[in-house]
Amino acid sequence: MTKELQSNYPEILIKVRKIVRSINLESKKIQKQYGVSIPQVLCLNYIKSAKSYQTTQKEIRKFLNLNSSTVTGIIHRLEKRGYIARLPKFADKRVTYIALTAKGKDLLEQIPPLLHQQLSMKIGKLPPEKIAQIENSLNELISLLDIEHVDASPLLTYEDDLSANSREENE
Repeated sequence: MTKELQSNYPEILIKVRKIVRSINLESKKIQKQYGVSIPQVLCLNYIKSAKSYQTTQKEIRKFLNLNSSTVTGIIHRLEKRGYIARLPKFADKRVTYIALTAKGKDLLEQIPPLLHQQLSMKIGKLPPEKIAQIENSLNELISLLDIEHVDASPLLTYEDDLSANSREENE
């Protein structure tokens, strides 16, 4: 392997760190400016996209790919701040719907598109061969890092615990 190629290794690591750092900074900025976490924003966005602006906790948990206790905490904090409301199902009181409130909808209108939303829109505009190239490169990085087993939730956060993901998978 040539010296020139070997000297690119640090550049690859720097670029990966830049992505991770940008996600972390965005998370802190949203938390500071709007008082909600990225998972809370994703939860609100999911409810907003649901029929009649309401869904179940189970559906939110599946979308966020988080454990039940974490989603319970997210819902509790959002309800406490008035962004969502719990509504019992009329015919079956055992089922509770989680509904977006006007206050929650107003908050979502203030928050700018998240990095992963921006990335999704931009990737969608790329030609298929470019998308395949990016996917292949990312697959190679995942393989090199031996992190194929890590669950991929619909959001990226700096605080994600890789060991917790592998523990949940082994259970």
